[in-house]
Amino acid sequence: MEGEDEPSGGPMIDEEIYANGIGAGEEEKRSRPIISGEQLDVEAYASLYTGRTKITRLLFIADHCGNNQAMQLEALRMAYDEIKKGENTQLFREVVQKIDGRLGPNYTMDSAWCDTVDRRAEQKKEKLENELNAYRTNLIKESIRMGYNDFGDFYYAHGALGDAFKHYVRTRDYCTTSKHIIHMCMSAILVSIEMGQFTHVTSYVSKAEQLPDNNLDAITAAKLRCAAGLAHLEAKKYKLAARKFKRTGATPHFLETGPELANHYNEIIAPQDVATYGGLCALASFDRTELKNKVIDNLNFRNFLELVPEVRELINDFYSSHYASCLDYLGNLKANLLLDIHLHDHVETLYDQIRNKALIQYTHPFVSVDLRIMANAFKTSVGGLEKELEALITDNQIQARIDSHNKILYARHADQRNATFQRVLQTGSEFDRDVRSMLLRANLIKYEFNLRASRKP
Repeated sequence: MEGEDEPSGGPMIDEEIYANGIGAGEEEKRSRPIISGEQLDVEAYASLYTGRTKITRLLFIADHCGNNQAMQLEALRMAYDEIKKGENTQLFREVVQKIDGRLGPNYTMDSAWCDTVDRRAEQKKEKLENELNAYRTNLIKESIRMGYNDFGDFYYAHGALGDAFKHYVRTRDYCTTSKHIIHMCMSAILVSIEMGQFTHVTSYVSKAEQLPDNNLDAITAAKLRCAAGLAHLEAKKYKLAARKFKRTGATPHFLETGPELANHYNEIIAPQDVATYGGLCALASFDRTELKNKVIDNLNFRNFLELVPEVRELINDFYSSHYASCLDYLGNLKANLLLDIHLHDHVETLYDQIRNKALIQYTHPFVSVDLRIMANAFKTSVGGLEKELEALITDNQIQARIDSHNKILYARHADQRNATFQRVLQTGSEFDRDVRSMLLRANLIKYEFNLRASRKP
């Protein structure tokens, strides 16, 4: 492997090789914390969330944990217990069907509970309808707003998300203050996220953010950034998502999320999620300068990264070009990330983008790279590495060619001398054109070959 400044190899190149994952000695062992590759602790994970999202995340784990029956049953047991604290009988019946008697007699169909809850729900619905009709008759805007809001809460609690969204949105016509509008937007965002309607999320985040800044407290602003980050993540706009998660504080996006969020949005997202989502999206989409300035040196986002040391370390390793260690962290985190309800569909794409960026960064400083050494650094075969590099070269992301016989990658650096001459010639042509244009204009004016504006009578 040859560097541009030291074509003969030597100590500097050897150090660079070791830094990229070869010859890891005692120093690397001391600097690397333990990689967490343990099975997901379902109970600890679920404790990070509240409300409906806690149940949906548990059911997602149960549906996607593969052949791990112990994890599946643990998730279903916790979901069963959590649902019994609420009033969603439809979801309760679905969970009982999934359990299918595997958790014993204490986790079977409780028809008496369902009948009681349904009967109480009918009575409450009738009461809410009577109250809302009375409010509409009296034309009291604040009471009508609260009536629709109560109906939205009722439907949300019973799992009728479409009806809940409809009633929350109806409060818009009866909002008299900015706080009312913000409350309406936050309720619509909550239900939209639960339904997976992220276009609605973006719309209502925008509505809330367009209000005067003094009406948005720090916590609400942080919540809006997280919601926007989730919407961008779902749309695979990873760079925008990263910015939202980073600025959940004094800046705007995931990286814009500040410490004031804390545990105030557990019905949607936990602080650990902000670190994970924002960190991975940043790795996949930011260049080195942005990674340094907006992630590593971001004091607000650093507070979130401390909650997930593995993500913090893989970001630092990536920036320091310790790719073997970085890929180790990613590999160990992958199984648990695939059980995340929002990240599941994006793990493979994010991992591919992060790996491609690592390959590009590895080859960038060198005139030539030994593929055998590079394959060891990335813990892959030479043949597999060749295919990855071929794809990047074809996509014009790496300017290089591969010597398949000697297993060497040669960089195609632009001819700087020729490029400089071309720029000089182009500049000269532009200057000549501008001077000719000015001389022509001067002569036209001199000999009065110009139209004068006619005076109005």
